Amino acid sequence: MSKTYKATGINLKAQALGESDKIVTILTPEFGLIRAVATGARRQNSSLGGKMGIFVVNQLLISQGKNLSRITQAETIKTYPGLSQDLGKLAASQYLAEIVLCQGISEQPQTELYELFNEHLQRLQDIPKTEIKSVVAHLAQGVFQLLTLAGLTPQLESCCLTQRPLTPDWTNPHWQVGFSIPAGGIICLDAWKTLRKEIQQRKLSNPSYETVFHQQELPIISRRLNGKELIILQYLAETEIMKIDAVDYSSWLSVERILRQYLQYHLEQPILSALLIDSYFATNHDTIL
Repeated sequence: MSKTYKATGINLKAQALGESDKIVTILTPEFGLIRAVATGARRQNSSLGGKMGIFVVNQLLISQGKNLSRITQAETIKTYPGLSQDLGKLAASQYLAEIVLCQGISEQPQTELYELFNEHLQRLQDIPKTEIKSVVAHLAQGVFQLLTLAGLTPQLESCCLTQRPLTPDWTNPHWQVGFSIPAGGIICLDAWKTLRKEIQQRKLSNPSYETVFHQQELPIISRRLNGKELIILQYLAETEIMKIDAVDYSSWLSVERILRQYLQYHLEQPILSALLIDSYFATNHDTIL
């Protein structure tokens, strides 16, 4: 990379530096994540001021430095004004941006990540005001597809224990399937109960059988999902979002929660922006329903 180079990038994060500068974290398709100083960006008359806002896409001229690069020129080519006009959309966008910051790599091309992130920002922005409950559905799909891009797709078509296909039994209103975060996907509860009995019998017949092996052999059931929730999870790999009116809104919230737990397990850190989602939908619960 030369000392001065061009890049296209979307701003993911900004923090103050000194009295008038900003450090901006930018996702570029060419060079991955870049942290660069926007000199004077916090001054009222700065030519960089508005261009360094979150989710602004710029054509950039960057001067490489020893510790931090500097943005010398920026020309805005795309913005997402609709995101800042709705707290739900903004919270969902920040949630996805936080994941991208964890997944992004510096000094390596990140074309797929860049395109996928912009695609989901556009989808969130395009949600009509009359369909605001769709935000959680689009968020869940965005999280799922980012997991897939990172090679962390959960196993959702077949049981992690038996490898047999699992589909909801719609004749049984109490049908459920287990989801094990450590095991990486869905688990047939009947198979899980059978394995638990076998392990208990093994321990009784062999008192020296250690608990640590018990924990390794019997997957932890992180959550139990109903048929609607399983179908939503299986559908999230599709390009088009499932119509939210076709299923219970509460099912989408449940799916987002399990994806969040699964994601945080693999990232080994919490998604702080998720708290904004919880707050938003708790506050607007009656209106949404």
